Amino acid sequence: MIFKPFFISLFLSFFLFPLSATAQESKDFSTVKSILFRQQADWNKGDIDAFMNGYWESDKLKFVGAAGITYGYAATLKNYHRRYPDRATMGQLTFGVKSMEKLSRKVIMLVGTWDLDRESGPIGGYFTLMWKKIKGEWVVVADHTSARK
Repeated sequence: MIFKPFFISLFLSFFLFPLSATAQESKDFSTVKSILFRQQADWNKGDIDAFMNGYWESDKLKFVGAAGITYGYAATLKNYHRRYPDRATMGQLTFGVKSMEKLSRKVIMLVGTWDLDRESGPIGGYFTLMWKKIKGEWVVVADHTSARK
């Protein structure tokens, strides 16, 4: 019965691994959603700089919108400040999470909705965020945002 501990170990890892993987996925989804909703709160305080915490501070960050692709954290931040120069244009932001999918241990795709309630009229649309775990932190590495017609 030398092999008995091996088979018990193999049996337990076969059945417990999916549970631990599911628990990790749940934890990662929870972490990403908490960052997203913290960004929503920062936006609603009028703090675009704090809102950007959660995006990858890299020249490799990609933001895809109606005007095309913006490369880099600094350029994305600059565009946010240009498009939303004051609280009136920023309005009140509400995110909705439609789906999340873990593509690998370190990559999550999140699809959601965004709505801005503001005096000049409400606007909103959809977004796809690619999150990557870099140096132990989940950050948005690509953002594709579009407006509803």
